[in-house]
Amino acid sequence: MRIAGSIWDAVGNTPLIRIRSLSELSGCDIYGKAEFLNPGGSIKDRAAKGIIAKAEKRGELKPGGIIVEGTAGNTGIGLATLAPERGYRVIISMPNNQAKEKYQMLAALGAEVRAVAPCPFANPDHFYHQARRIAEQTPNAVWADQFENEANAHIHYVTTGPELMEQLEGQLDILTLAAGTGGTIGGTSAYLKEQDSRIQVIVADPEGSGIHDYVKTGAWTGDGSSVTEGIGIKRLTANFGRAKIDDAIRISDEAMIDMIFHLAQKDALFLGTSSALNLCAAFRLGMANRGSGKKIVTFLCDHGSRYASKLLEKDWLEEKGFRPKAIQA
Repeated sequence: MRIAGSIWDAVGNTPLIRIRSLSELSGCDIYGKAEFLNPGGSIKDRAAKGIIAKAEKRGELKPGGIIVEGTAGNTGIGLATLAPERGYRVIISMPNNQAKEKYQMLAALGAEVRAVAPCPFANPDHFYHQARRIAEQTPNAVWADQFENEANAHIHYVTTGPELMEQLEGQLDILTLAAGTGGTIGGTSAYLKEQDSRIQVIVADPEGSGIHDYVKTGAWTGDGSSVTEGIGIKRLTANFGRAKIDDAIRISDEAMIDMIFHLAQKDALFLGTSSALNLCAAFRLGMANRGSGKKIVTFLCDHGSRYASKLLEKDWLEEKGFRPKAIQA
């Protein structure tokens, strides 16, 4: 184990966990990279670090500066975790329908949160556009712009991809994960495909997102909605544009909720919604290759405690029509 000299240095080098129950059911080796062990509690710490480092290198951020971002929560938490020790303040624009734990965490970290009503991306009041305006109107402020800022994908290209290849000694068959900004899949898939073009990259997508249809047909369509937070898009971002993708699969909220409780009870892993969706995709791919021993990797993006006010509330589950059931082979 290494010693980190600061929170900044503690980002990355997360362990790869073999998910025993899913591996035994499928006859494949299914792994989750434990990104919830980053100091800010999610994979978005990597994006935050990459974005801050790029702004510093360009001279756009100096001590006393302000970082502004539009986020569903985790990137904001990542920025608010890393910014203080480097002398920056953080202002976050985010939709007001996210799990309350995210707002509480941001407040505890000293970030200024401006919660706004959810609306379509085309609406100028969307949290993304509001973040841009806040940055333009605030002296000494930098807009992180995680969707279009390719520092997001780049840090996954130089850290996440190489870590996976080292941990698996180059023996990796399938990478599957959902996309929000496209940074993780953009950088990681680009690196892995350069190392071994035979590695399959399958994007997992919730209802209401357009990625599945874009990969299948080239059109950004997608009906319905999802309770997952921070994943799914309906436009081609600069970061997603870097991704090297072979196929896409759609994952329902019902399957995702079943996976959350299966993992908690069978593998002692209480994970967030995007993590569970990722593992739904990994398990489906494992069953499609049942008994082959293939190595399938995904990301455990954050911990379920960040969503406890929803996932662990019987009334919320009933309101949404969720009745968690056991996962079968």
